[in-house]
Amino acid sequence: MERVDYESMIISDLLGFFNSKALDISPWYQRRAVWSSPQKSYLINTIFERKPVPSIYIRQQIDVENERALKEVVDGQQRIRTILSYRADEFGSKHPAHRGHVRYSQLTTTQRGGFLSTPLSVGYLIGATDQDVIEIFGRINSVAKTLTPMEKLNAQYSGEFKQFCLNQAVARLPFWRTTNLFSANDIARMQEVQFISDFTINMVEELGDYNPKILQKYYADYDENFPQQDELADRMESVFEKLVALPVSDFTDTIFQSAQITFSLMYILDENRNNRLTIEQIHEAIRRTDELVTAAQEEQFGFDPQIVAGFAAGNLHRIRTRRIRHEILGRHLGL
Repeated sequence: MERVDYESMIISDLLGFFNSKALDISPWYQRRAVWSSPQKSYLINTIFERKPVPSIYIRQQIDVENERALKEVVDGQQRIRTILSYRADEFGSKHPAHRGHVRYSQLTTTQRGGFLSTPLSVGYLIGATDQDVIEIFGRINSVAKTLTPMEKLNAQYSGEFKQFCLNQAVARLPFWRTTNLFSANDIARMQEVQFISDFTINMVEELGDYNPKILQKYYADYDENFPQQDELADRMESVFEKLVALPVSDFTDTIFQSAQITFSLMYILDENRNNRLTIEQIHEAIRRTDELVTAAQEEQFGFDPQIVAGFAAGNLHRIRTRRIRHEILGRHLGL
């Protein structure tokens, strides 16, 4: 990314950009609209009261062919949606000059002018790639009560373990998007960062449950210093080099479209990093495992129910199911 340029944009300009389709408020990585009515009302009241509103971040790109700037909202989607919704007269908010809540249509001409001329702080991300955008989104994103547990950890900690997991997750963005292992909404809610955090802990220790308490402990204990990060970065890279060398269909067309099943593949590849497994061996193990599980799901008799439990049960992040997958994948890899 080249730089961040901070400027002011008044609300009337924001509305104009949106109405002219020069502002994209729903890029693929953005979360869905999740603000409650009280949250929306509070933001509009904050504007009426002339109190500070957090900066909006926009990736600006130039459409050279049509000679115009295209603006994509990186952070601030909920604030912008709320402003648009209020202008559309969809809800009311408390105004200092009115008793009770008022909609936009109930404001005086002067009050509407004051609302429309309110400046908003905007940080323009110049020359930002998709990877830059996701990293920045993870760093600055926080919306109080709608935060997921992973987003809360991201907001609470800023140290080495958090940065390691965030950077590793961001670096794998092309893989997540190509395989759809994590949806755009998953990425917006930092589920891929939680996945990498859990995987990192398993790399450090041994195969175990996904445990939110252990996750928080790692974020806290290694906030100031994470001495194993260089070694783990090399090991992580080795695992993903193998994954990206596989046909995309090994993930999109098989049971490995599940992140937790791919987690088990990643773990066993890292565990056997000195065995020089070939891409063909891994591909065959994926296909054989997929056939085995598919057959077990389709047949009523003659198949071990543990196979279905290990690959298709509800809690695929539990140690019991992870051990089943570990044993079957190991067998199919010839380990």
